[in-house]
Amino acid sequence: MQNILAEGNRKTDGYAMFIGRWQPWHEGHRWLIDQQLNQGKKVLLCVRDVKQDEKNPWSAYQIMMMLADELMDLIEDGKVRLMIIPDIESINFGRGVGYDVIEHTPPQEISDISATKIREQLKAEGKL
Repeated sequence: MQNILAEGNRKTDGYAMFIGRWQPWHEGHRWLIDQQLNQGKKVLLCVRDVKQDEKNPWSAYQIMMMLADELMDLIEDGKVRLMIIPDIESINFGRGVGYDVIEHTPPQEISDISATKIREQLKAEGKL
């Protein structure tokens, strides 16, 4: 569990940070983090602690455990860390903050993946 949770006071190499609900984790999300992992970067996945509802059927803790299960090999290799963060309404930064803001544009087959459709399928199968 030590490598799963990111600790705020630990000095480490820089991480590529991704913030999301991950409701549920899917291949589009994996494609996204692979954009940084494939460049040899480490990844910090932040799970937003959102209110559970129809669009967010799992708690932040449940999502973190799903991510840990899915990405355990990368976590054990020190390439991925996980953290639950409070829900956010915006991301703000000032000038010269010392990091890049990067947008990744996925190919159409990845862009077409829909967590909403995945949740609907899970409901239809009685898995949610």
